[in-house]
Amino acid sequence: MAFKDADEVRHYIGSVFQAGFDDPEVGPKMEATGIVVKFVFSDPDADLVIDMGKKEIGAGEGMAAPIATMRMTAELGSAYWQGKVNLPLSMARGKIKVDGNVASLLKLAPLGKKLFPKYVATLKAAGRDDLVVA
Repeated sequence: MAFKDADEVRHYIGSVFQAGFDDPEVGPKMEATGIVVKFVFSDPDADLVIDMGKKEIGAGEGMAAPIATMRMTAELGSAYWQGKVNLPLSMARGKIKVDGNVASLLKLAPLGKKLFPKYVATLKAAGRDDLVVA
């Protein structure tokens, strides 16, 4: 289970947020938070910035400054979006490091749960069963 490169990490994990923005129930709630969060992935190294208020997804260049940054391996990030990772426990164990406004990130967690099946479906549709956590 491995992403090939940074573009693939941004494509697949970024697709979760696009699915959220496109969802009639989840999208307005994500947008209403107005937060900007940065994910710093390793193995492979990739930055992903999500501006909830503007519904923008990118690598960070020319985007608003994040209020929080989450650091983790790309594999752990992918497993999280499949519903296989306990966020508070992973943070407590240091597997996910967070700088900035942690409370705002934890408010987003319940919204993310509705997107887990969409992420798994995206991976399967792309023939990336190797990224699906059993």
